[in-house]
Amino acid sequence: MSIEATTSEVKRILTDAISVAVIGVSSKPDRASHQVAAYLIEQTHFDVYLINPAATEDILGQRVYKSLAELPVNPDIIDVFRKGDDMPGVYEREFPAIAANSAGKTWWMQLGIRNDEVAQVAHEAGMKVVMDRCIKVDYQNLIS
Repeated sequence: MSIEATTSEVKRILTDAISVAVIGVSSKPDRASHQVAAYLIEQTHFDVYLINPAATEDILGQRVYKSLAELPVNPDIIDVFRKGDDMPGVYEREFPAIAANSAGKTWWMQLGIRNDEVAQVAHEAGMKVVMDRCIKVDYQNLIS
């Protein structure tokens, strides 16, 4: 049995979620993380929280947090823009902030990003897992 969410599960995730944290958002408009975050803020029903540990200023007119631990909510979807090789470190650093309430949450690895080890650990923690899919494209195709 695959631990990756199917298209019908992705639709349910997107429909049911209220909040999304975008980890690895860039201030550079030509970056996918910036474009996806802008779309999520402007075109969806989500409350969007931006995370970039190196950011020193707001992005897209919103506060940028250093980590999930700083957020005022425990987001329903954690959308990660980091290389697959970086995923274990990101997960390890961020998971303590959601550990108590991880069941039903989603760990989303953006298009082109896969890490089966992190997917397994997130799944075992009760999280749904999406890999190698763009949340913007899925929202446009399944929800809009």
